Amino acid sequence: MYKTHFGLREMPFGITPDTSFAYASRTHQEALNTLLVAVKNGEGFLKITGEVGTGKTLLCRRFLATLDPSHVSAYIPNPYLEPRTLLFALAFELRLAVPRDADQHILLKELSRGLLNFARQGKTVVLCLDEAQAMPVETLEALRLLTNLETEKRKLLQVVLFGQPELDHKLEGDSVRQLKQRITFQHRLTALQPDEVEEYVAHRLRVAGYRGERLFSRAAVRRVRRWSGGVPRLINVIAHKALLLAFSEGVQVVRPEHVRHAVADTPAARQHEPWRWFGFALVVLSAGSLGWLVLL
Repeated sequence: MYKTHFGLREMPFGITPDTSFAYASRTHQEALNTLLVAVKNGEGFLKITGEVGTGKTLLCRRFLATLDPSHVSAYIPNPYLEPRTLLFALAFELRLAVPRDADQHILLKELSRGLLNFARQGKTVVLCLDEAQAMPVETLEALRLLTNLETEKRKLLQVVLFGQPELDHKLEGDSVRQLKQRITFQHRLTALQPDEVEEYVAHRLRVAGYRGERLFSRAAVRRVRRWSGGVPRLINVIAHKALLLAFSEGVQVVRPEHVRHAVADTPAARQHEPWRWFGFALVVLSAGSLGWLVLL
């Protein structure tokens, strides 16, 4: 690819969540701080939402990597599961021996015993569920029942839901209103701020090993910012394609036209097309006070 051409150690704009490339934007750092404080305080349910591509999975991995040995973590990336299967998945993550033919009652009993054992060891169990908007309502309810377990001091299980905004809509339903009341901390991830986009691009290039002069011209970065809407995943896609185009031309600087062609090949980026007002003329009839605003 273009690594040798630009003096890179690795590809800087992959779309796979990689904590080594994590950029501490304001919204991500606030969310991470919220999670760490809430878990330390022993809260039951926490919720992180954000649009597609804003870095929820990356935040989840950063959070899990930050937990100290006093925590036992479980991660379920696809919770589109029936209640019994979700409980099996949790037992597997916690390395609990549960009979394969166990019904939901037995599963809950064995999970309760396992959580109590962790509590006796002074350990806090944290379950992270990615793509939580896909969870069936009955599975959410089974999860709530599991979090009923507690000692006099704290909950035996803390749950962090990571999901798209559709999760908020699902939690508006009457059947899960008890769960919604238990969500004590929440945060909404947003796109990068305009001043963060250039820092983000430079950060990923630096982590990938780039040490040369400015690789993306300022005008090129402005176009990346404009057409990505500040969404990290879209920034990565556009920047990667722009680098490919610069490499194919044998040049060392990404220019605005490279970004323009990259955007043309990225339908999701074109959804962020900026409004372009080319001008207007205000025509006022001399015979009266009535006028029209005519867009040119």
